[in-house]
Amino acid sequence: MASVVGQRSSLSWIVNLSVLFIVLMWLFPTVGLLVSSFRTADQITSSGWWSSLGTQESQRPAIRLSGDETQTDAGFVITGKLIDLDGVKISAWGTSSRAPTAYAPGDIAELSKDRTLTVAADGSFEFVAPESQIGTRLPRVFTTATTPPDFTLDNYKNMLFSERSSGNMAQAFLNTFTVTIPATIIPILFAAFAAYALAWMEFPGRAILVAVIVALLVVPLQLALIPLLKFHNYIGIGKGYMGVWLAHTGFGLPLAIYLLRNYMVSLPRDIIENARVDGATEFQIFVRIILPLSFPALASFAIFQFLWTWNDLLVARVFLIDSSGQTTVMTNYIVELLGTRGGNWEILATAAFISIAVPLAVFFMMQKYLVRGLLAGSVK
Repeated sequence: MASVVGQRSSLSWIVNLSVLFIVLMWLFPTVGLLVSSFRTADQITSSGWWSSLGTQESQRPAIRLSGDETQTDAGFVITGKLIDLDGVKISAWGTSSRAPTAYAPGDIAELSKDRTLTVAADGSFEFVAPESQIGTRLPRVFTTATTPPDFTLDNYKNMLFSERSSGNMAQAFLNTFTVTIPATIIPILFAAFAAYALAWMEFPGRAILVAVIVALLVVPLQLALIPLLKFHNYIGIGKGYMGVWLAHTGFGLPLAIYLLRNYMVSLPRDIIENARVDGATEFQIFVRIILPLSFPALASFAIFQFLWTWNDLLVARVFLIDSSGQTTVMTNYIVELLGTRGGNWEILATAAFISIAVPLAVFFMMQKYLVRGLLAGSVK
């Protein structure tokens, strides 16, 4: 048995690879969202975010020739420019959707009625015809263009500072804070008192209450939405901030009580008994001893509750949304953007990253307490 102690398991590499896989699965979408929020709409629709640092080649929509016509010795000539963007170069072009890359820049295409067309790499073209083309429909040109890497802050400017979007975004941002902060603090207050009572106070039915709380952890959230909404309407709080605070409090209390009780039970019993011998009341023990020692568990639950309420859409739509939109939260605002700006992916990516920026900041600031709080009570 002594030879086994201290040896590393031969399957530890599987655990490491699994953890690395999970980290990458969560990291890639976040990085992709960040990169996409700085890209233009054309770049997002033409290529993936992973190719944003390299030169991108994409087929552009067909462009019909247009320009001023002049008569020369070669015939009637129309010149102009198909693309007028800095850094964009044409790598191939064509006059038919069946062969959009039939010609290279500088090639001369022979068209019907003895007409010719030449397209240069910078997008300029020369169309020559033996007869005047005024009043006739000119041919279309399909181009494949290469674009250098390009990042812009216009998405954030339009989202945060434009008159059309900034007001709604700022209102939704403040509404989300209005929902999240009380919905995180209130269940922690109730759960801390309940966890202390279940951990260190003797009273009849304590074991049954602990079993009921554990059972409530598996109750589906959707099962209680309609009955709880009817109860809110019956007592008169209806759809508003008070209703959504109480809903998040009720849904978060079982996990909070369970997590905090497990941590408080693991605290040394001698500290509690010595405080009682010295004449401290239960409230004084709770405030001066238990709460300071339970900060890791409180912080770990605060992380979970904050992330859940900030990213919540279902509870907000059931208990909060009104017709005026004055209480719209960030998640619902992004859903509305999907309906009104379904094609503006750069705006959606920017709004989504703004929404996740606050939870990321909260998580990284308090992550050192997360593992300590979750493992509390697992060993003695």
